[in-house]
Amino acid sequence: MGVWTRRFLYEYPTRVRLVGVHFKPWGMSPFIDMPATELRDRWVPVDAVWQRSVDRIRNQVGDLASATETLRVVEEELRSRLAEAPSRGLGLVQHTGRRLETSHGAIPVGALAEAAGVSGNHLATQFKSHVGVTPKRVARIYRFARLILSVDALRPVDWPDLAHTAGYFDRAHFTREFKDFTGHTPTEYLALRRRLPADPGFPPDSGPMPAD
Repeated sequence: MGVWTRRFLYEYPTRVRLVGVHFKPWGMSPFIDMPATELRDRWVPVDAVWQRSVDRIRNQVGDLASATETLRVVEEELRSRLAEAPSRGLGLVQHTGRRLETSHGAIPVGALAEAAGVSGNHLATQFKSHVGVTPKRVARIYRFARLILSVDALRPVDWPDLAHTAGYFDRAHFTREFKDFTGHTPTEYLALRRRLPADPGFPPDSGPMPAD
């Protein structure tokens, strides 16, 4: 699954066991031999990326393997796929991407490009190759993530204050962004969170982006 630029709904079967890897936005790049844009907004079988790998992974895991054993098999597969040398431009994407992460998307992309000594077009091209989207889109994700993680559904929510803290200075822009990311207005989203509270500790990495 690549980076998604639009909402999607995934409904789990009654009984399901999921084991997977959650990458940084640029984290999948060293393991796939294709531009990340080819996986944007797509769910694809593993064999479409790593040929003839699904059966081998399934045979090693079996039906009764523990989550720990399954993760070990997946980790071994990833290590075998890791590129020996970083792809061109990946270091630039990692550096600027981390700055976007630590600033919660607040640093202007133009300033990032200037600090890195490259043009905005070059930076956007490298991001699309290694992440699948432009740095501006990544900044939007980090900014919205900061806001949504600060929502405490058990208490009254001061949306204007949260929006301002997250860097939204235009209420109409904030409302559009909120609906674009969630499919709901802030009021609808809060009602949904209160009606269907998440399990304690979920998401396990405290947000849409995994920790290093």
